Amino acid sequence: MTRTVQMTLDDALVAEVDRTARRLGLSRSAFTRRALREALEKLRERELERKQRAGYAKRPARRDELGGWEREQAWGDEW
Repeated sequence: MTRTVQMTLDDALVAEVDRTARRLGLSRSAFTRRALREALEKLRERELERKQRAGYAKRPARRDELGGWEREQAWGDEW
């Protein structure tokens, strides 16, 4: 389902959106939908990263905690 929404944007932003949308072969609406989805995804990623940093700040990894994984990281071309 799609919904029509009214937004207030300054003239310079609308002009830039229109130029970019045209260059990409998109309508203004399609470009805006894409931009909003990408912005929301970026915000979700930032929030997950923030939570991960907070978790490691609360409980940092011990020196020996991840030590056994070096061999697993080998690509096989180090011979």
